[in-house]
Amino acid sequence: MITSTLSATPSAVNNQQSSSVAPSTCTSAAPNPTLFQELVLAPNAAARIALLTDDEFVFDFADPCKTTSKQGVTAGLGGETVRADHATFPALVGSGGSVTMGFLKGCGFNTPHVHPRSSELNVVVEGRLFASVTAENGARHMNHTLEKYQMTVFPQGAIHTEFNPDCTPAVFVASFSNEDPGVGQIAQEYFGLEDEIVEATVGGEITVDGADIDIFRNKLPANVVIGVESCLAKCGISKR
Repeated sequence: MITSTLSATPSAVNNQQSSSVAPSTCTSAAPNPTLFQELVLAPNAAARIALLTDDEFVFDFADPCKTTSKQGVTAGLGGETVRADHATFPALVGSGGSVTMGFLKGCGFNTPHVHPRSSELNVVVEGRLFASVTAENGARHMNHTLEKYQMTVFPQGAIHTEFNPDCTPAVFVASFSNEDPGVGQIAQEYFGLEDEIVEATVGGEITVDGADIDIFRNKLPANVVIGVESCLAKCGISKR
């Protein structure tokens, strides 16, 4: 369990914001669809480059509102992730890669998710991360506590999560071998299925009543969340 693993290595320090934490969700307009179409249809790389200004080859993770739309920022009580993919950073079209940076507050928790079209290389650049992954049915579960400048790999399609076990901020850089790796949060997708499917999966009405499913759906927090309970207790953070 995450709680038992993390409690063995506490780092009880004040829960502070960091100057490296990205700003709130952007409110700028969505990227220009005409430009995107032109980039995709360009006959070669030289033609794509000619379509973009010098400034459009720079993506600012510290201030993504300058260069991207709100769809590139996922924000919750536990921090934010900022995504540079071919939708938010047109210069990536044709590059075959993308990058996400995560800015996690103390106890910030990037909830379990998958990337359907790419593996993920995750590097910690500030603080620490507890990383947990199960690649597929039959594969062993693994977890690691990553120190600053250490990296792990999450295989394509694997359920994985990143969690800040400390009270001070953590920052990670995740690179992908796809311009559009995609992401699916497991809890939200699971509880988005039909009630009877959710009931059957967890053991039927003996385990969970149908009325409980809507309660779960409505109480799922927006990613990035604040968790896990052992970290909240260590850092003196309220659950709600």
